[in-house]
Amino acid sequence: MQEILMEDNKTTITWAPRVRQKHIRRLYELDARGIYDEELLDKVGWGLYSRCESFIAAVEAVNGSVRCPSCGQVVFHNCIPEGILHCNHCGWEMTWRAYFKTIQHKQLSGADPVIVLFKEYIDKFTSARTPQEKMLLIDRLIHGFHWNMVYGPTRATGVNLIEGNYHEVVDFLDNLTYGDSSTPGVRATWQEWREKINETAKVWGDERLKRRDNEGLIQGEKHDARY
Repeated sequence: MQEILMEDNKTTITWAPRVRQKHIRRLYELDARGIYDEELLDKVGWGLYSRCESFIAAVEAVNGSVRCPSCGQVVFHNCIPEGILHCNHCGWEMTWRAYFKTIQHKQLSGADPVIVLFKEYIDKFTSARTPQEKMLLIDRLIHGFHWNMVYGPTRATGVNLIEGNYHEVVDFLDNLTYGDSSTPGVRATWQEWREKINETAKVWGDERLKRRDNEGLIQGEKHDARY
């Protein structure tokens, strides 16, 4: 977990970190050979689970409902920077400005459609029993998208879940390993994801996202995108 110690009242606010690329890469390398490492599946799966929970909590906080870090009660607020978040249940307090600083620059923002995707993952992963079920849930989640009613898919949600800047994460997902023994459905998910990435590239004029060849490589060099 990521821990941020706020000096105004010494309260530790924690947000789950994004999952490391090397663990997901290894998961797909094994899956391509028909091997299910259940310990690794759980490591990645529950890591994504915690990240989804943090993402949802952060979005709710920005929308006016903070979960008290001390007791879990909901604290409603009106987003005034110097306004005091006060929990009537346990007495915890913090300014909204200080709390918001713990959310900024951590890829913890998004709109309703992606919240639905993340909540669905949380609900289903809890009850998943077989390695195949877990693999398919993980695969669908990391290949999700933010949506706009006018433009359609606007941005891959992988950057909210996996370490790296936006173009690094797209490049990473574009080069995961697939084989004849991969879990049925994962290759099709990648193909759909790649089509949506191409759609977003056309909408936003981002040549770096366009597909270069049948291997799914990205045009241009990696760079530090400012998101």
